[in-house]
Amino acid sequence: MKNRINSTYVLELLERLLLTPSPSGFTQNIMKLAGEQAEKLGFPMTFTHKGGGIITIPGKDDSRVIGLSAHVDTLGAMVRSLKPNGTLRFTSVGGYMMGSVENEYCQIHTRDGRSYDGTILTSKPSVHVYPDARELKREEAVMEIRLDEKVKSADDVSALGIRVGDFVSFDPRAQFKENGFIKSRHLDDKAGVAALYGLIELLGREKLVPSCTLKLFISTYEEVGHGAAYLPPDIDELIAVDMGAMGDDLSCTEYDVSICAKDSSGPYDYAMTSQLIRLAERDGLSYAIDIYPQYGSDASAALRGGSNIRAALIGPGVHASHSMERTHSEAIWNTIALLAAYVAEPCDI
Repeated sequence: MKNRINSTYVLELLERLLLTPSPSGFTQNIMKLAGEQAEKLGFPMTFTHKGGGIITIPGKDDSRVIGLSAHVDTLGAMVRSLKPNGTLRFTSVGGYMMGSVENEYCQIHTRDGRSYDGTILTSKPSVHVYPDARELKREEAVMEIRLDEKVKSADDVSALGIRVGDFVSFDPRAQFKENGFIKSRHLDDKAGVAALYGLIELLGREKLVPSCTLKLFISTYEEVGHGAAYLPPDIDELIAVDMGAMGDDLSCTEYDVSICAKDSSGPYDYAMTSQLIRLAERDGLSYAIDIYPQYGSDASAALRGGSNIRAALIGPGVHASHSMERTHSEAIWNTIALLAAYVAEPCDI
């Protein structure tokens, strides 16, 4: 199955997704892109009140519906206050280490449609000036954004149209290497979104009809915990497609599709997880089974939100999650291939 994936399409779409700012709550532009892509593939997208997208693909059996979810929202920030010296204090959107965004380029997006460039620094950014610059604890209270504008006061900043509550996006610094490595911020979960669209493109191009009707759910608030808290009520089971974590006590690599057996929301569905493992082994896919106690997904949100579903979690392995992330294209191909195998199987497992 992997050799039938349109790798050029997937990687080009992934780059466009990465270059489109979309911190949680500021996803209107990327959802427009997602809707246009779905339309081009022949499967129009409908939208929820929260701004998420639903793509329906009819199956051979329309009495059961399999949901596949991925989230386009990312980590980011919002302007918390305008400081007297013309810098911005910010508040985080999503959970990340402050040290992971220090010295990062960013954009401030005003509510009247303007964008301004800046850099995230501590309030003591130079070792030549501040003797405690190295030891300073990296936390919100000491972080600020230096604007690339001639500003010396809060009034100067206000004159640019920047206000409290404006969104801040981080420069993804996306790079696609010839050897297959992809390094960028926000591979969590734009690599998962690209994998879902790779599946849709494959189904449409080869005129493959899934066993059950599929509803692909593109969520917009996953990084703040309630992305798929609402699901269409006809969904019977949900596979969340999100990044696989790497590190101590974990077996996932940047080449694998991760199959998560348990995360902070508890164990995932036994039958679904077992089926995913069986299919990965049958098709010779590089995969890993892991437990992520400090991780939550769209499936977690759906279960906690009261959805009467079975749920599972898979996705491409990503190193340094919520920091300067990296994966390999092989992990994305393995993810698409496992999804394609799953949706081709009989509906009842």
